[in-house]
Amino acid sequence: MLKETITYNDYNGVSITEDFYFNLNQAEIVEMQMSTEGGFAERINRIIAAHNEPELIKIFKDLVLQAYGEKSDDNKTFVKINDAGVPVSRRFSQTEAYSQLFMKLATNTEAAIKFINGIIPADAAKELEKNKELQLLASATN
Repeated sequence: MLKETITYNDYNGVSITEDFYFNLNQAEIVEMQMSTEGGFAERINRIIAAHNEPELIKIFKDLVLQAYGEKSDDNKTFVKINDAGVPVSRRFSQTEAYSQLFMKLATNTEAAIKFINGIIPADAAKELEKNKELQLLASATN
């Protein structure tokens, strides 16, 4: 799990510093890999080879929003869908905090790689290190 502390101005111009949390669990990573023909890495490679930057940005945005969640008060659950069935990332994506984070990750390869390494479990990181899937995505968006 990754905690990002972000300082941003709300829509009244008030400066706010908040902690935001991001995580992909093993099941989510396997689902990403298995739900793409040829695998997630192959999809990224095809997009890079075609110089399809809009599609790369879309994948990166989806990754950030898929990883976003809110820790429960008892720290036992990481809520990504609210009781109404709406992803909590929808609200996050409409904040200046999201904009600040997205711009940081889209313009700084090191920050993007650190983010990606921080959102995946250590055991999944070992597997992804072999394939360089998400690291490839991070470096391709900058």
